[in-house]
Amino acid sequence: MPPATADLATTWAFLEEGVDHIMTKLQTGVSYSKYMSLYTVAYNYCTSSRMHNTTTDTVGQGSRTGANLMGSDLYNNLIRYFITHLKLLKDQSDSLQDEALLRYYAGEWDRYTTGANYINRLFTYLNRHWVKRERDEGRKGVYPVYTLALVQWKSNFFLHVQSKHTKLAGAILRLIERQRNGETIDQGLVKKVVDSFVSLGLDESDINKASLDVYKEHLETPFLDATEKYYEQESEAFLAESSVSDYLKKAEERLKEEEDRVDRYLNTDTRKQLVSKCEHVLIRQHSDLMWESFQSLLDFDKDEDLQRMYALLSRIPEGLEPLRKKFEEHVKKAGLAAVAKLLGEGSEGADSLDPKAYVDALLEVHRKNSETVSRSFRGEAGFVASLDKACREFVNRNSATGSSTTKSPELLAKHADMLLRKNNKMAEEEDLEGALNRVMVLFKYIEDKDVFQTFYATKLSKRLIHGVSASDESEASMISKLKEACGFEYTNKLQRMFTDMSLSKDLTDQFKERMANHEDMDINFSIMVLGTNFWPLSAPNNDFIIPPEILPTYDRFSKYYQTKHSGRKLTWLWNYSKNELRTNYLNQKYILMTSSYQMSVLLQYNKHDTLSLEELITATAISKDILSQVLTLLVKAKVLINEETDQYDLNPNFKSKKIRVNLNQPIKAEVKAESSEVLKTVDEDRKYVIQATIVRIMKARKTMKNQPLIQEVISQISQRFAPKIPDIKKAIDTLLEKEYIERVDGTRDTFAYVA
Repeated sequence: MPPATADLATTWAFLEEGVDHIMTKLQTGVSYSKYMSLYTVAYNYCTSSRMHNTTTDTVGQGSRTGANLMGSDLYNNLIRYFITHLKLLKDQSDSLQDEALLRYYAGEWDRYTTGANYINRLFTYLNRHWVKRERDEGRKGVYPVYTLALVQWKSNFFLHVQSKHTKLAGAILRLIERQRNGETIDQGLVKKVVDSFVSLGLDESDINKASLDVYKEHLETPFLDATEKYYEQESEAFLAESSVSDYLKKAEERLKEEEDRVDRYLNTDTRKQLVSKCEHVLIRQHSDLMWESFQSLLDFDKDEDLQRMYALLSRIPEGLEPLRKKFEEHVKKAGLAAVAKLLGEGSEGADSLDPKAYVDALLEVHRKNSETVSRSFRGEAGFVASLDKACREFVNRNSATGSSTTKSPELLAKHADMLLRKNNKMAEEEDLEGALNRVMVLFKYIEDKDVFQTFYATKLSKRLIHGVSASDESEASMISKLKEACGFEYTNKLQRMFTDMSLSKDLTDQFKERMANHEDMDINFSIMVLGTNFWPLSAPNNDFIIPPEILPTYDRFSKYYQTKHSGRKLTWLWNYSKNELRTNYLNQKYILMTSSYQMSVLLQYNKHDTLSLEELITATAISKDILSQVLTLLVKAKVLINEETDQYDLNPNFKSKKIRVNLNQPIKAEVKAESSEVLKTVDEDRKYVIQATIVRIMKARKTMKNQPLIQEVISQISQRFAPKIPDIKKAIDTLLEKEYIERVDGTRDTFAYVA
């Protein structure tokens, strides 16, 4: 070990021998005492106060004498050592190629960096004082010893190997290509070499910061170019001889492989660009082909392929939009075809369409495609919107509805009515609540919700009057669903109907108590008093002579009601009333369940055995066309016999298997009248809704031009129904006449609100 005062040549000779041992023969080991003596010699030399070749202090060093020169001497000798050492590596690497080159490079890199690490610690004092001061004074070409070793490796070995046809990066890329072709490669080796590219990056402004400039320039850029070329060729060749379904699988696998490749041996920074490049080549460049084959995958329910196509195309901008459009068209066609098929099976056409079959056909199309959306398209909002748009289209406009916008809401309301009736097989067979939820699925798509509301109210009124509701719970459940969908106003009338029913029950009980002491009150009687504003019922427009048998009860109740509620007017709805008659003229006693009209006809036979049509008209005051239908039903039931034209006899040999015989069947005129009555009501209501909406808008805006006003009305009302522009214009004219609004002077199309 040289003394502390030894000169540079002696000192460096000792140090160089130790440095070389660490750099080339580290595997044979270094004793602790040897290491410490090397450290001490480096330390002594740096702190030596003796100057070489100079007698004056360097500016700014003061009493530290020549330590700065000592440092630069050692530093320059280290550089010379690294250059000499790396020249040997250069010479040995020149003859190597591909994997052999990579193995040599990786082995030497390991040995070199490990050795450099130890040497860096040997020269700790040099780093801490001399290097730091030089860097603080702005000399950028001076580095801590470990960084210096890397800088030397890069300029004296790495760039030399790379400069010959990018031998190093080329060897890596060829290995990667072999792996892509299915061969097994040494991934650890690739990772080691790639990591060296990253380690060699140097940020001059801050040497402690990682820099990827070497990695990006020498490896990432050529790697991305090679990837693009490889997949362009592969995808073209694959599609030339395989189906799109197989290609989807292949593309999915390749994308996964490339992402895994980043995790295995590339820098994570490459992931984004690599994935983007692969998406462009594997998906974007073949997207037209995928879009074209989408329809056939839908037609044959190829779920897995659809999932794959969705997953791939969702990775590129605008990749899904063409699919959404095609899917919408597909659902629309399926809906229209389902209805057309239904009409083809039924012989009578749209008028006699079974509501259940119609609703089930629409729901099946929705169910199937809704499953496709959630399963194949992960419930993505764009596909949900396409499904909704298509359903709205075929639910409101199909071969059963023709040009009518009211057919679908009518059939849906009729279906709901059948579900909510007693003796409904469906309610017994399966969960009624589930069936009502499915009604609401279609209800969401109905445009003319007011038509549904009016039909529903009409049907509900019949269920309540005739006492044929399946259960109050189901009725309440359906109303709460409608309320949730359309708000309180929509179901207000429906809820009032139930209130009237419970009030009527109390009223009947009170009336019976009051009349309990009248001996002639042997007729069992119950009443329903229903508010005109809430019940969609119309009074009969024909006269009716109240039979004397029930007249006392009729008079008593009318007087009783007047004393309870003076000023209210009772209108009797004989067309909805029903009665039970007991037969006394046959050996077997029957109870005949009848309508009021049937009752008034049959009661005439208490005094006569035979009556003509004219006599019955005179006795009951029922119009001829309705009476004819009433008599036809009674003849069909064999209660009356019609052997001569317009002559009706009581049948003395009437027989029935049931003791209670239901004669109260709806007559055709009533059924037809119901539909036209409902639509008439809807039209009337719409006029007022449009007028009220215009007034509300004008009150808020004060003045408004014609076109924006029409648009605003449409947007506010479209939740309930689709208003027609001529109807809105008519409503504006009506409001101008009624002076709710006025034209602004000097303009043709601006209106002002009249307070």
